[in-house]
Amino acid sequence: QLLGGQKTTSSFWTFEYYQSFFNVDTLQVLDRVKGSMMPLPGRNFVKHHLRNNPDLYGPFWICVTLVFSVAIGGNLSTFLRERGNPSYHYRPQFHRVAPGHALLCPTVTIAAVVIFLYAWLVPFCLWGFLTWRQRAERQIGGYSFLETVCVYGYSLFIYIPTSVFWIVPFEWLHWALIVIAILISGSVLVLTFWPVVHDDTKVVAVAIVATIVALHTLLAIGCK
Repeated sequence: QLLGGQKTTSSFWTFEYYQSFFNVDTLQVLDRVKGSMMPLPGRNFVKHHLRNNPDLYGPFWICVTLVFSVAIGGNLSTFLRERGNPSYHYRPQFHRVAPGHALLCPTVTIAAVVIFLYAWLVPFCLWGFLTWRQRAERQIGGYSFLETVCVYGYSLFIYIPTSVFWIVPFEWLHWALIVIAILISGSVLVLTFWPVVHDDTKVVAVAIVATIVALHTLLAIGCK
């Protein structure tokens, strides 16, 4: 199932059709944000927070906010680190990558491409693979594409406060925050997708979970 969630009778070409994907209130979004940062054993993000009503509102604005927080946090971090250097002249790096600071100061464009590709392409590939792996003898059904996108979108929220703290000019603190963010959001992803892969072969199940964690880690390191 591609979209899942609540069914809509509107035509694919109408505004009402897409409006249904943003049909959430503030309390629902806050609950999902909180759930994305609380990896509790036995708590499935899709089952306990989406409740058959996935949305694109939260994931979209989380991605947009993260794009700018990463870019701004990286710029301010560079400024605070280099301000004692008499040869350093601050110049915003929002439209190009400064030599020697390619990872620390991503431009808005680069950050947007990487984050939105991750938030859409990775869930699409994961959903496609899990759908292909669903066999008649398997008793557990998978998630819809929209549910998968929603999970990934909300899992990125924790990187927003993490990137804000990058303005503190201590490299060890940057990496400590990144590791904590990876552990928390990565655990939410594992707890969410393990129930739909654990009945597959052991090799496939472990490979899927390892890939999910590896890609999530690469995104965090890439933003750093």
